[in-house]
Amino acid sequence: MIYSMTGFGKSQKEAQELQIRVEVKTLNSKFTDIFCRLPKSISAREIEIRNFLTQQLERGKIELSVQIQKNHDGAEASILPQGKIALYYAELKRVATELGVSNLDEGALYLQALNVPSSISQDTKEESDEEIEALWQVIYEAIQEAVAECKEFRAREGKIVEDKFREYIASIASGLQQVTEQDLIRMPGIRERMKKSLLELGLNEDFDKNRFEQEVVYYIEKFDISEEKVRLNTHLGYFIDILAEGNGKKLNFMAQEIGREINTIGSKANDSQIQRLVVNMKDELEKIKEQTANVL
Repeated sequence: MIYSMTGFGKSQKEAQELQIRVEVKTLNSKFTDIFCRLPKSISAREIEIRNFLTQQLERGKIELSVQIQKNHDGAEASILPQGKIALYYAELKRVATELGVSNLDEGALYLQALNVPSSISQDTKEESDEEIEALWQVIYEAIQEAVAECKEFRAREGKIVEDKFREYIASIASGLQQVTEQDLIRMPGIRERMKKSLLELGLNEDFDKNRFEQEVVYYIEKFDISEEKVRLNTHLGYFIDILAEGNGKKLNFMAQEIGREINTIGSKANDSQIQRLVVNMKDELEKIKEQTANVL
């Protein structure tokens, strides 16, 4: 079974009044290229995360996003420290008096005291090592789930690509069969054309037939495509076998070999009908090459 390098997966969890959202996206690439967007609280785990992504997703451009947000129910509670606010208020009033400010608006002065930095504090608490570790385990579980979903996505896409591969290979095999049928007509035609050419040069039927046969053998060997047809048929069968292995690099290599045999058939055949079939086979092969670039 083959896997596409295109995939997407996500997961969402809640822990310690936090909402955790993880997304994984993969695209085709010859190499493993990983980009992680992580909150500072887990930045120290990046190497561990990268190793996990490499192990599970193997190859391609991999983008991971981890977002952590507070639930509305778990919002921090504001505390109004009356003693501190009263101190700020008294100090502001003293400064205003020294500056000769009259008609003080005590309500406005109180608001100024509230706006002094640190006058309103947040009810936060230090997280213990156990809580930090527990939170990381939840995040890691979310990453695992997102990656698993991404792999399932890749498998579904891979099945679609595999079906296309089989369709393209079947089309090339059909073209090869037509080439074989045309070749049965082509070779006797070469013999007749050579004989006709000799007669047109003024030679009669009593020319040296042994020499003629030698020349025919030479040209037949020059234009013979029997070996190329056999190799091409073998490559097509091997390509189908590789689909079961799920090795994208092998598929790409075999596509190159298939192209080499098709090109040789086209150059040696010297036949317009076979040339037309070769063009059609090349068109199908290009479709295969486009898809192999996105196979894991």
